[in-house]
Amino acid sequence: MSGRLERIYGWHAVQAFVARHPARVAALRVAERREDPRVKALEARASALGLELRRIERAELDRLLGDVVHQGVMAEIAPLAPWTEDDLLGALGAVDEPLLLVLDGVQDPHNLGACLRTADACGALAVIVPRDRAAQLNPTVRKVAAGAAESTPVVAVTNLARTLKLLKGAGVWIAGADAAAPMLAEEAALGGPLALVLGAEGAGLRHLTREHCDFLVRLPQQGAVESLNVSVAAGMLLYEAVRQRRAERATGGRAGRSSG
Repeated sequence: MSGRLERIYGWHAVQAFVARHPARVAALRVAERREDPRVKALEARASALGLELRRIERAELDRLLGDVVHQGVMAEIAPLAPWTEDDLLGALGAVDEPLLLVLDGVQDPHNLGACLRTADACGALAVIVPRDRAAQLNPTVRKVAAGAAESTPVVAVTNLARTLKLLKGAGVWIAGADAAAPMLAEEAALGGPLALVLGAEGAGLRHLTREHCDFLVRLPQQGAVESLNVSVAAGMLLYEAVRQRRAERATGGRAGRSSG
């Protein structure tokens, strides 16, 4: 296998990758003294697929991966080819009612990984992030995403406002999440081609990003906490969109859009 390889670690991430994309696995490494059902199952799977699996000392895994919780397992993989803005726009027409998740400057890789995992579960076409001052795909993101980073493309764009404008030109509605929005997410029409936009931890949506949203929505909150973690909010909004789409398919209709 030629080309650039990346390392992923953690049992969920490695098992998911081997199950879904065995042809892109270059090598597997397991801590020498691990002997449990998961290790035996991985060894059997690797043998059946003709994949290289070697036992190495845990200290060597620590050296290769750094200060992370690798759980004694690592894989070297050929990563999913990154999508460009053109790839994203080209894919829109091939999907019925595409759903996109846009993260405006989320910096914690654990939040990006969690958002990716939920986006994959909800059938999102892609996750869009700014190229600068935002978390990008790395081994930590892949571990938290538990395989979703290999099935849901992450599109890193140079100018997020420009990308949102292009999406609108392609018929995608842009819904921004804002705790002070006048409309609850359940009151908005979240079917059809849609991009859900969430802001950075603490700061929320940037002013320019907000200007490119067609409407803003909020989640109901009854407690004392002012805002939700961005990955939690993203999950709730994505599943609200999924709920509405399932209801529309069941009734054969679609709710009209509202700018709030």
